[in-house]
Amino acid sequence: MSAVPSSPLNRIGVVGGGAWGTALALAALRAGRETLLWAREPAVVEAMSIRRENRDYLPGVPLPDALRVTGDLADLGDCDAVLLVSPAQHARSVTARMAPLLKPGAPVVVCAKGIELDSHALMSDAVAASLPGGNPVAILSGPTFAAEVARGLPTAVTLACADEALGTALVAALGSRTFRPYRSDDVVGSQIGGAVKNVLAIACGVVEGRRLGDNARAALITRGLAEITRLALALGGRAETLMGLSGLGDLTLTCSSLQSRNMSLGAALGEGKALAEILAVRRSVAEGVYTAAAVVGLAAKLGVDMPICGAVDAILNRGAGLDETIDGLLSRPFRGEGV
Repeated sequence: MSAVPSSPLNRIGVVGGGAWGTALALAALRAGRETLLWAREPAVVEAMSIRRENRDYLPGVPLPDALRVTGDLADLGDCDAVLLVSPAQHARSVTARMAPLLKPGAPVVVCAKGIELDSHALMSDAVAASLPGGNPVAILSGPTFAAEVARGLPTAVTLACADEALGTALVAALGSRTFRPYRSDDVVGSQIGGAVKNVLAIACGVVEGRRLGDNARAALITRGLAEITRLALALGGRAETLMGLSGLGDLTLTCSSLQSRNMSLGAALGEGKALAEILAVRRSVAEGVYTAAAVVGLAAKLGVDMPICGAVDAILNRGAGLDETIDGLLSRPFRGEGV
C-alpha cells in the first residue's frame, strides 16, 4: 500500500536547533511551507524567537518572523511531515519522545548522517523502531554545508524513500529553485554514503594537517569511495547510488573543504592536537568521530574490507599514532583497482 499522504505536506516540523536544522527550516520556508523549528536548549529557543538569529550555531543569518520556534515537542502534532536533524547517536531516543505526539501517517525524514554505535543500525532502522504508529521514514542526504543552504545558495540533495508516491510528495514539499531534491528509492545506499564520508573526511583532514599533498587527498577520496561502495553493496544498496549526490557528491564536498566539521577536526589531529582538546572547544557535533567505530564494527560483521575507516577508528578510539597508521596504509600490498 502506498504511504502517500491524503493531503499536501504544507506544515513542516524540523527537530534540531543546530546549524543544519536551522538551515533546513529556512529551506522549507523558501519552499512555501509553514515551518516549525524545535530546539532542545532553552537559550537557543529564546535567541531564535526573540533575536531572530541562531547565534550559537548559525550566526549572521537572520530568521524570518514566519519561522516558528519552540522547545515543546508536543507542537509537532500539527505537522504534516517532520525533518529529524538530531545527531545520529541521539536519533532513536529523540524519535521515541516525539513518536506519540506525531500526526498519524506523518512521514519522518531523517537528515542525520551516521550509524548507531551500539547496535550498528542504520538511521532508518533505528528511527523506525521508535515509531510504533507506523509513520513512514525517508532519508535526506547529499553535499550540503548548512551555512550555504541557510543563505539560499544553490544546493542539490538526495531524498530517498521506498515509497515512490511519498517520495514525490516530499520532493514537492521541500523543493525550491535553490534547494533541489532528487528522488531515490535506495534508502540503504543513500545512508551509507552520508555516514561513511564523515569518517573519510577526518582522514582527508589528517592528510591536510600532515601536509601530505593533494595527490594523497585525491587517492584517499577515490579509495574511500570504494570502501563506501563495498559496504553499501553488502547491505543491499546499489552502486549507482554511490555515484550520485549522497555518495560521490557528499564525499567530494566534505573531503575538500575545511568548512567540513569532520575535515577540520582531522586537520587539527594532523597538526598534532589531541582529540579531547579539539572537542573541548566545539559546540557542533562531528559525526565521524562516533561513526568511525560503528562503521568498522558493521564492516567486521559483514566481512567487508575498509582499511581507511579502520585507520581512522584506530587513531580516534584505540590510541594509534598518526605516522605509524599512515605508514600501515602505505605499506599495504598492491592490488587491482577494482578489488
